[in-house]
Amino acid sequence: MKFFKFARKIRTEEDGAVTVDWVVLTAAVVGLGAAALITVRSNTMTAAGTVGTYLSGVTVNTATK
Repeated sequence: MKFFKFARKIRTEEDGAVTVDWVVLTAAVVGLGAAALITVRSNTMTAAGTVGTYLSGVTVNTATK
């Protein structure tokens, strides 16, 4: 009889469902953050490469007056 009482209690409680909701929400936020990080890193690396290529072709005049 204790098992049936325990099963009925689990079925009526909603704490587990709320926990699952929070886990799914947290996973979604972490996933979106990772996607944003990958995008920013990729674009930053591209911009750094472009700037590096430009600066390698620039001649600096070191003559003093």
